[in-house]
Amino acid sequence: MDNTLSYDGYALVFADDFDGPVLDRSRWNVELHEPGWVNEELQEYVDSEENVFLRDGKLLIRPVKTVHEDGHVSYTSGRISTQWKHDFTYGLFEARLRVPKGKGFLPAFWLMTTDEDRYGQWPECGEIDIMEIMGDRTGTNHGTIHYGLPHEQDQGTVTLDRGDFAEEFHNFALLWEPGVIRWYVDGRRFHQVSRWYSAGKDGVKKPFPAPFDHDMYLILNLAVGGNWVGYPDETTDFTDAIFAVDYVRVYQRKP
Repeated sequence: MDNTLSYDGYALVFADDFDGPVLDRSRWNVELHEPGWVNEELQEYVDSEENVFLRDGKLLIRPVKTVHEDGHVSYTSGRISTQWKHDFTYGLFEARLRVPKGKGFLPAFWLMTTDEDRYGQWPECGEIDIMEIMGDRTGTNHGTIHYGLPHEQDQGTVTLDRGDFAEEFHNFALLWEPGVIRWYVDGRRFHQVSRWYSAGKDGVKKPFPAPFDHDMYLILNLAVGGNWVGYPDETTDFTDAIFAVDYVRVYQRKP
């Protein structure tokens, strides 16, 4: 198969170019989560224009570090999703993104199961990560699926020959079809998966391609710290740290 991304046979079903004055709440939820909610991350996800805002046709997610009078340090950031507003089974998902540079930053563009009760809670329900880039390794993108019980994953990476994901915008895409998932950066495929499973605590496996066979929703977020990416240190500069999104688009096969 050709490694080049093709839109043949697909029609646009969802798009946001972030051209308005504020985030379109008919398309996106702004999620609220406490520090440490997952992965031992430091940030609190808040609904604040300081963290999530539009400017010059871009969605910007900004992490904020606050040093309190008693010396305690806290962090806020942004996480938006389309859950229950725009959910998709199969399709071509893409976004044009630029990531922040700095130890402890982890921006992500990914898909999560809308109804976690169908096959069970994470990781049984399945997760597809289209873009995850560590802030201290901004030349490399990770594409991953999470599934199974106990937790299994399949991950591919791509490293730029030239340039840096923090210095300019790049296109990140995922083609999710029945029984096969493919990842692309700038239109070139770097990873493909066609084997996974879904099994609950009883060990009984659901028919393939479960759990990747029903509605999932889009997420864009910027984590600060965590047990995979590590934590900010004295080199981490929050001053101009921005996760910038030029557009998000979803295509599905024409009838």
